[in-house]
Amino acid sequence: MKQFLIFIAKIVLITISLAILLDGFYTVMFLQCKNRGKIDQVYNSEGRKYDVIILGSSRANNHFVTSMFEEKGLKTFNYGMSGSHLFETSIMLQWMIERKYQIKNVILEADLNLAGINRSEGISAAFLPFIHSSEIVKKQFESEIDFNELYYIPFYRYIKFESRIGFREMFFNAIHKRTGNLDNEGYYPLLGVENGNMKNNIVNLNPLPHNKHYEKIKKICKNNNINLITVMTPMCENVIGMNYFDKVQKAYPEIHNYENVVVENKNFSSCGHMNDTGAKMFTARIIKDFFSK
Repeated sequence: MKQFLIFIAKIVLITISLAILLDGFYTVMFLQCKNRGKIDQVYNSEGRKYDVIILGSSRANNHFVTSMFEEKGLKTFNYGMSGSHLFETSIMLQWMIERKYQIKNVILEADLNLAGINRSEGISAAFLPFIHSSEIVKKQFESEIDFNELYYIPFYRYIKFESRIGFREMFFNAIHKRTGNLDNEGYYPLLGVENGNMKNNIVNLNPLPHNKHYEKIKKICKNNNINLITVMTPMCENVIGMNYFDKVQKAYPEIHNYENVVVENKNFSSCGHMNDTGAKMFTARIIKDFFSK
């Protein structure tokens, strides 16, 4: 019996040691990468200067054509991330401030994501390699129900979110394999309408009256003398429940409603995402309204 217990103890010790070693190795591979995506680029940069930073979900990533801002002499980058929520957007802005970015204007896409404060499982997982090296990431996750497991159990986060930060992603980070996320100054154009879902129902969606992540973003901008321009971006003409945007306007009067600037289906790739043609129409309007002078 004693020998058996010793054997079990050795197995447990070896398992824990291996988990700690793997955790350290994976983490180093993620922390040293600088050009695979928007998250690691911001983490490993400092002192950048921008006239305009664009933040939000795919409805920012696909809707703001950065080259059109650049043509007006505005140094711009689109840090919108497909699938992200305000939870992750807040981390990105906090990192930029911590790394002493000089930002004159932030354009924030905040419409559908105002209805929740939950993190995006897929996108938030990409921040987990930094949870021990970044106090900002740690604090953002502290209120999450699984924080203790993610923070204290070695290698647990890499196993739980294997599809996002597992071996494949670690390996690509190790060999510095680029993605297209940084092309076009962060803007990702969508083409065509053939395969898009041109129906959407947001009747049951309601904005939270005081979304804590949005309020944090507002406070950060105010404290750092950044002009915050928060906008709602267009959806196709088939959407049911468009009064959601009126609810947002009532809860947050400072948010500019552009949901009906582009409406025809031919300008959309899917009901919630404009194609490149629609994005250019929309961006031209934003530049005219806020940067014409």
